[in-house]
Amino acid sequence: MMARRRMDAALLVLFLGHLVTALEVPLDLLEGLPQPPTITHQSPKDFIIDPRENIIIHCDAKGKPHPSFSWTRNGTHFDTEKDPNVNMRSHSGTLVVDISREKAEHYEGVYQCTARNKHGTAVSNNVVVRQSRSPLWSKERVKPIVVQEGVSLMLPCRPPAGLPPPIIFWMDNNFQRLPQGKRVSQSLNGDLYFSNVRKEDSRNDYICYARFPHTQTIQQKQPITVRVLNLDAINDTVAAFYNDTDLFSEAPVDERRPIFLIPSGSSSSKMVLRGHILEMECIAEGLPTPEILWSKVSGDLPAMRTSFLHYNKTLRIVNVSESDAGDYRCKARNQLGTVHHTIHVAVKAAPYWISGAPRNLVLAPGENGVLTCRASGTPKPSISWAMNGIPIENSPKDLSRKVEDDTIIFTDVQTGSSAVYQCNVSNDYGYLLSNAFVNVLSEPPRVLTEANKVYQVITNSKALIDCSSFGSPIPKITWFKDSRSSTLDGDPYFVHDNGTLEINVAQAQNSGKYTCAARNSLGIYENHVYLEVKEPTRIVKQPEYKVVQRGRSVVFECKVKHDPSLIPTMTWLKDDGELPDDERLIVDSDSLTITDVTENDAGVYTCIMNTTLDNDSASAELTVVEGTPTPAVVYERPDPPTDLELTDQKKRSVQLTWTPGDEHNSPTQKFLIQYEDSLHHRGQWHNLTEVPGTKTTVHLKLSPHAHYTFRVLALNAEGFSRPSFPSRMYKTDPAAPDENPTGVRGFGTEHNNLVISWTPLTGFQSNGPGLHYKVMWRQKAVDLDWTSVTVANNSQFVVSGTPTFVPYELKVQAVNDHGAGPEPAIAHGYSGEDLPIAAPENVQAVVLNSTLAEIHWDHVPVNLIRGHLKGYKVYYWRKHSLHKHNPDHMEKDILTFSGNHSHGMLPGLHPFSIYSFNVRVYNGKGEGPVSPTQQFKTPEGVPGPPTSLVVTNPNLDSLTLEWSPPREHNGHITGYTLRYQPVNNSNELGPVEELALTANETSVTLPHLKYSTYYKFYLNAKTVTGAGPAISQEAVTIVDEAVASRQVDIATQGWFIGLMCAIALLILILLIICFIQRNKGGKYPVKEKEDAHTDPEFQPMKDDDCTFGEYSDNEDHKPLKGSRTPSNGTVKRDDSDDSLVDYGDGGDGQFNEDGSFIGQYSGKSASRDTAEGHESSEAPSPINAMNSLNSFV
Repeated sequence: MMARRRMDAALLVLFLGHLVTALEVPLDLLEGLPQPPTITHQSPKDFIIDPRENIIIHCDAKGKPHPSFSWTRNGTHFDTEKDPNVNMRSHSGTLVVDISREKAEHYEGVYQCTARNKHGTAVSNNVVVRQSRSPLWSKERVKPIVVQEGVSLMLPCRPPAGLPPPIIFWMDNNFQRLPQGKRVSQSLNGDLYFSNVRKEDSRNDYICYARFPHTQTIQQKQPITVRVLNLDAINDTVAAFYNDTDLFSEAPVDERRPIFLIPSGSSSSKMVLRGHILEMECIAEGLPTPEILWSKVSGDLPAMRTSFLHYNKTLRIVNVSESDAGDYRCKARNQLGTVHHTIHVAVKAAPYWISGAPRNLVLAPGENGVLTCRASGTPKPSISWAMNGIPIENSPKDLSRKVEDDTIIFTDVQTGSSAVYQCNVSNDYGYLLSNAFVNVLSEPPRVLTEANKVYQVITNSKALIDCSSFGSPIPKITWFKDSRSSTLDGDPYFVHDNGTLEINVAQAQNSGKYTCAARNSLGIYENHVYLEVKEPTRIVKQPEYKVVQRGRSVVFECKVKHDPSLIPTMTWLKDDGELPDDERLIVDSDSLTITDVTENDAGVYTCIMNTTLDNDSASAELTVVEGTPTPAVVYERPDPPTDLELTDQKKRSVQLTWTPGDEHNSPTQKFLIQYEDSLHHRGQWHNLTEVPGTKTTVHLKLSPHAHYTFRVLALNAEGFSRPSFPSRMYKTDPAAPDENPTGVRGFGTEHNNLVISWTPLTGFQSNGPGLHYKVMWRQKAVDLDWTSVTVANNSQFVVSGTPTFVPYELKVQAVNDHGAGPEPAIAHGYSGEDLPIAAPENVQAVVLNSTLAEIHWDHVPVNLIRGHLKGYKVYYWRKHSLHKHNPDHMEKDILTFSGNHSHGMLPGLHPFSIYSFNVRVYNGKGEGPVSPTQQFKTPEGVPGPPTSLVVTNPNLDSLTLEWSPPREHNGHITGYTLRYQPVNNSNELGPVEELALTANETSVTLPHLKYSTYYKFYLNAKTVTGAGPAISQEAVTIVDEAVASRQVDIATQGWFIGLMCAIALLILILLIICFIQRNKGGKYPVKEKEDAHTDPEFQPMKDDDCTFGEYSDNEDHKPLKGSRTPSNGTVKRDDSDDSLVDYGDGGDGQFNEDGSFIGQYSGKSASRDTAEGHESSEAPSPINAMNSLNSFV
């Protein structure tokens, strides 16, 4: 028996793997698809009806063909056609009962609906139909109650039992609710309790009302009279009320400790159902009025589901779960003492689904499937199965079906075995009934998503493109984009199980046409949709904070940037509400203008730009001030936030709240939240997130195994504030890693190894202690199983003994003491390379011209390269020139051709030469063997320039040229070409003469040249290919005085004449300024210095004021020495040379201030005469005089 159970369990596990193939049938979308019935609408299990209205019991279902309906009542067939008051709606099983001729209570009972067609039968829940009741209060005489002040009191309500129970409340004769509080409150059963009574509690209209919700009727009890008296008053009036009044509290009432009125005793118990509402109450009497406190003995109260009602006297917990079971304690206390009461709560549970109700199955013939009916409850519920409404043990046997407690396993189903299965789960507190059909179909795939649908998303947002499909067997979904070059199954694309294509961060390049293909064994179906990625809408100029005087105008700008295909609409809000309807507020396309501002206009204005896809908003505050001059507003950085508080603490998140600091007249734009992880990076603050300046709370997502401390910075237009004081530390628990290492790659350092490397996780990413890595590898397309090893404190692992350069699949998974990270992605790499073992074959050379050849070779087979192909290298060298005078050359050149080339060009070759070459393939390890060395010959080219060109024997009208042959002949020299032309004084070239010379000539004499003329000569050599570059030389036919004069006389050049005139003008201006300074009135220091000197003729010039030390009144009419100019404006050489001597008053040695004056102006020196002896013999010219003046300057 145990062996059979183990075998059954193994089968169950095997078939559960197919559960993911369960397919929801699109019943509303596929016309003509055979399908068993499905209940779509039914009345509630407990159906309370209004006796004044017709009874409607719902039962709707769908299927193909459309199902027929029948009913049972109290377990027997209910023939609706025989009851004239009962009508069944067309195309539905819904019953409508007319109660105009029959009382509603006649139709109370338990109803169940059945929907069937030829593919199966579905049944509804048992619907218990009961009519609502609101009975009258029994008539009774309520005696007045006289009570002593300070005692407790209970006023009973005790309404009649109704269906459903009534809602109780206390009011007076004026239908005003009676005041309640800590001292006076209503209990859960409706009674009114006084912890102690006071004189003001006396009244004669304490009335209890009961409202019955279904009939919307209200019943009231007879009013109760309460009279509160002190002890003296009771003694005075006891006789008057003795015969017809109850009297309480014969003794004086003093202050007393609390006593519970309800519940009684020190403990009690209560049972509640899971998912229901638990209400417990404790009402105590005492003087002063007691205070009620609640606690859970065995834990904490569930904060999110707990509330306190009736002034803390009632504890209410909603949506009760099993964890709410246990002991609860209520405590009543006042100044005189404390009393406790313990309530033991037991939680039972009607059946509830663990993983949802059983789901419909659509299977193809021969497929397997599973129906699971997994539920729980307290006590544990029992599970029973039915097929088409008949207990499964009484149904026809089916070898493809096997029942295992809460599971039915289907194996190799066949056409015709479609049916509807009912799962009934029940215990003492209720039941669950669910229908699930098994539909055996053979259907080709169909895509249900609308064809040519256009999806629009914003850049950087998530894009989800649907491909809802149906078929049996279940279709496999593949996606293509545009040209359908490859399937979309990797980053940035992700295909969900339901066929939806997800792009996590959509970019503009993701726009385009997408094709969804659904394929099964019966066919293929394609559907085309389109994705448009739009630019986000952004407010580029936000409204700014404004301070405006009353009566002025203000403009808030709000300019937006958006995708051209999206039309934004602007909405303005004031203080998060609509703008006032005021003609002073003018809304334009990108601004809001407020004219004649008043105090009521102050507030926060928000502009919101909306498109069909996104929106953006910005706010600014308007402050209205009086029209009187106000001091200038000072803008400063904000103060740091304060009062950081952590709430809503969870394993991986926490809520941070803070109080903003002073904004200093500049509104806060945003808050920056930073964190420090003292466990991994103590003392380092990192940016975590930002929130708008209008928020003061943020929900932070955290990582496991970190010691967080947070701080907040505020930013306004002036800059960031100082950081806030740090929050308290928040420690997150360790967990398994959330991510795996990145940068996984494989390569080899030796020919027989594989190095697997990765970027390790940081301590912050590790999520817990004991971080290590599970390194896995297998040879691609060879190994099925992965080989793995554990690596710690390292970021690479070396696999030895691998074949040379084979592909491997690699995975690296992060693991710590709390578990493993997610399933890692597969990376690819190669084991180590080795040198290639083959040389290129079929190596050939094609000579294209005298300096260019093309080399061809065949590709080396991939398996012989033994590594990543880097390219090919061509080794070539010039063996020797074909000219007999040139020696051999053995220097090798290398040209590298990266990639998988089969030819390459060799440029820059020497003409008329023999070259040798070979080719080698190379990979990441190095070069392979050499191909056989081959040779090719380059044809003749043009020669190089002659080695030298020398001019000899120049005469007046002839000269001789001598030259040497070119160093590079590049062929057979066939002759030379000589060209020459004269050059005049303006450097202009004259006509060209050309002379052809034979190959054996090395000199030539040119007669009949112009004398005293410059010539430029060009000589080049020729081969059969053409002329080579020329060598040039310059020469003159004769060198004499005329030539020398031409070489040195630049005084005739216009630029030089202008330069000299400008210099002379500047000197003249300087001398005039100095003269004016000397002639100013008054006594001059110069005169005093003159008197102090023994020799007044020799006084130096003053550097400060540009005046001469020598000054004489009787010489004012004379021009300055050294500045005399003839009246005709010309300066002759003789006059110029002697001009300073005429004013020297003593000949040589005068004005010898720096040793240069006398040498320049006292006539030609011997050296000057010598130098100028060969100058032009023409008469002295103004230019020569200017040359003399220039030497003075």
